[in-house]
Parts: sequence; structure tokens; C-alpha cells
Amino acid sequence: MSALKVFLVAGEASGDKLGGALIAGLRALRPDIMVAGVGGEAMQAQGLQSLFPMRELSVMGVAEILPRLPKLLRRINQTAEAVIAQRPDVLITIDSPDFGLRVAKRVKSVRPDIRTVHYVAPSVWAWRPKRAVKMARCIDHVLALLPFEPPYMHAAGMSCDFVGHPIVAEPQPTAAEVTAYRAKLGIHEGQKLLAVLPGSRRGEVKRLGPVFRDVCAKLVAGNKPPKIVIPAVPHLAEVVAETFRDIPHEIVLPDTKSSDPNAEKRLVFAAADAALAASGTVSLELAAAGTPMVIAYDFNWLTRFIVRRMVKLNSATLVNILTNTNAVPEFIFEDCAAEKILPCLQTTLQDPQYSHAQLAAAAEAMKMLGQGGEDPGLRAARSVLDFIKQ
Repeated sequence: MSALKVFLVAGEASGDKLGGALIAGLRALRPDIMVAGVGGEAMQAQGLQSLFPMRELSVMGVAEILPRLPKLLRRINQTAEAVIAQRPDVLITIDSPDFGLRVAKRVKSVRPDIRTVHYVAPSVWAWRPKRAVKMARCIDHVLALLPFEPPYMHAAGMSCDFVGHPIVAEPQPTAAEVTAYRAKLGIHEGQKLLAVLPGSRRGEVKRLGPVFRDVCAKLVAGNKPPKIVIPAVPHLAEVVAETFRDIPHEIVLPDTKSSDPNAEKRLVFAAADAALAASGTVSLELAAAGTPMVIAYDFNWLTRFIVRRMVKLNSATLVNILTNTNAVPEFIFEDCAAEKILPCLQTTLQDPQYSHAQLAAAAEAMKMLGQGGEDPGLRAARSVLDFIKQ
């Protein structure tokens, strides 16, 4: 049996995490796998040598993409050419559809025989329902993170498997580890720990950071100032430090020399009494840790204008969407303001009973995403291999 050649393309931190788990699953089922493509730390830890730094692709929103469009187009061409030259058994694009699907489209136009998989179904249940039909022109198979997504993909003409979310398989710290970590941080009896997460993209931190900073400033100026810890990705550590420079805080970065680079981040989440976070995958990480959260998010004015007219959801938080509740408090668009966020976050920090419904919804969401079942990375890998056999 010849070695299995897989080309993977991820464009941001959440996709990199999915890609790392997928490669690990593929290696477990096919030890002879050869991987190539574009990815970050998690995928590189599994042996991928990225064509270029993945952070070049971590942009979001119309106004953020436009200034970088020429370079992004060059990277699309470069990536597609690498796929065509290497002729892998399968091309797997992971999330980041603006980049990954353009690569797949160019590859299919030259080599229609190269099989294509997209990991993370487009949220057609939220906005732009015709995206699935358009995606089917260059994607053969889809790996879905959410249990209600496969029928949408089947209707568009693609095969699709629900594989669960890798978040449910991540090891959670023990109570003893949490106690030791809080002691290490110097948290005294009665003091609260607040995790602050202003985003994993530079544009997000620039936009949300000042709002989050103002909330923190008011908290630390109060009678019971919390300990503020900010998990950050390495390439944003400097901008995070600058944004929060006049607020007592600690920044936690991934340990790139460790086999589990994000172990300390999970410790922060598990040890935190509450979190203030940007909308995104981090809300599921907090839910897995059982950490009460307040979600806040905003776009620049142009993207906000577009999103308002296209999105058909009542919530921007996956825990709420999965459980059909509004258990997790959100402050979106104009509500993403310090004076609106502060009272809710204060209550979340000081009153455990306030978050009872939220934590129940978080536990339900984890079960819906596959908690207690087979490792999602392994399920995704098996889906890919079954698709290739077909």
C-alpha cells in the first residue's frame, strides 16, 4: 500500500486546532500518512511544514481583507500550485472558506480528479444559504462540527458526516491542578479570577481590546478587584500588552515546546470565575471548562452593515444556538460597550447562582457536540478515509 498523501489548508487558530486533531486521527488509522499544506502550531506539531505563516490569512471582515487582498491572492495561487504539483490523494480545506475554497476551486479547474474535503460546514442555517450549492462545485465531502448540518450539505449535493468537535476531547484540569494554579497566580482568598479574551485576530484585538480594557479598568478600580489573565496567541502578545498596558494583568502564551501547547490556557479557563470573551470557538472552550462567560463582539461599520442584513440568527454564541436558549449573555454591535457589559460581568463574577442556567446549557452543548463518544479527530479521520475508499 502506497503512502497516503494529504494536503491540508487552515487559515486561523480554530482551524489549526481542528487540523491538528485531524492529522493525529489520520496518523492513528494510517501511520504512513504524508502531510503538506498551510497550518499553524497545532498542525506543525503533527509534522506539517507550512508553506508560509498561517497568520497571514487570519483576517476577518470586508474592510480588513481589502488592504491585504493582493497578497492573499498570491497566497491562493501559491497554495493551489503546490497542490497541483504534489497531486495528493485528498485536499482538505479547514474552515476559512474565503481562502480555502478559492484554493479548491483552482485545483479542481486543473485537476478535477483530486478529491476535496472541507472541514467545518458553512453555516447556511445562519446566513447565505446558497453557499452550500456554490461550495459543491469544488468540494466533494464535508466534515460537520454540528449535528444538524449534514442534511443541508446533502441537499446541496455533497456527502457529509457529523464528526463532533475536538473541543469535547480536550483534557480538562483536575480540581487539584486548578487550586495549585490559582495559588501560583497569587490569588488570595475571596479574590476572583477573570479570563479576558479579546480575539485571535489582530483586527479583533484592535477593535475589541479597548472596550475590554475599559471594562477591566472599572473592575480593578472597584472594591474587589479581580485578577486578570489574558490568554493570547504569540503574534498578538505585543498588541495585547499595549492595549492593557495600564491595567494589572498577566498574559498567558502557548508553550510551543510542549506536546500540549494550550494546557495552561485550559488551566486559566478552569480556574477562572468568569470570562469576558469575543464571540467564536473560544466560547466552546469556556463551556467545556464549565466557566461562566460574557460574550461581546463588534465589527467595523462596513462589515456590521453587511452582517445585519444577511445573518438570520438571534444569537452569536454557539452554546445558545445549539441549546436554543439565551443562557450566555451577549453584547453585540452597539451593545458592545463597556458601560453595558460591566454590570453583567460584575454579577457573573460575584454571584455563582446567576450563571446556573448558562452552565447547564454549556453541559448540554458539550453532549450534543460528541462529549463521551469517540475522539472527534479520529471520527473526522475515519470519515476522510471512508470517503477516499468510496
